[in-house]
Amino acid sequence: MRLLSRILAPRLEVTAHCDLPCGVYDPAQARIEAESVKAIQEKFQSNEDPEFRQRAIEIKEQRCELVKHHLWVLWTDYFKPPHFEKYPELHELFNRATKAAGAGGAKGSTDPKTGTELLDYIEQISTIFWETKKAA
Repeated sequence: MRLLSRILAPRLEVTAHCDLPCGVYDPAQARIEAESVKAIQEKFQSNEDPEFRQRAIEIKEQRCELVKHHLWVLWTDYFKPPHFEKYPELHELFNRATKAAGAGGAKGSTDPKTGTELLDYIEQISTIFWETKKAA
């Protein structure tokens, strides 16, 4: 057992401030999905066909889940304690943005206003994100 522990023990420990070298994160991924959500909501409003509407709702809900995923990746993997110290509103902003993508927001609504609200939150996050990239 001891021999096995020595063989499997890490030989080198490496640390980094993000999962991969910087440059792999971008709030554009969340924004693109949120733009799709809003476009689907607009198309839903202009089409009375029940089958189209059902399919639109399914796709919109999938896109909302992708928005939340991309936001969570930024929140948990990119942003670090120094960012949260400099931008104390960041935690609340992510909370509001993910809720805006959830059932109480765009995911649960066909009103394009909820899509616009989601895009506004993502824009605020994007502004802070790019400020942190300039400082790095």
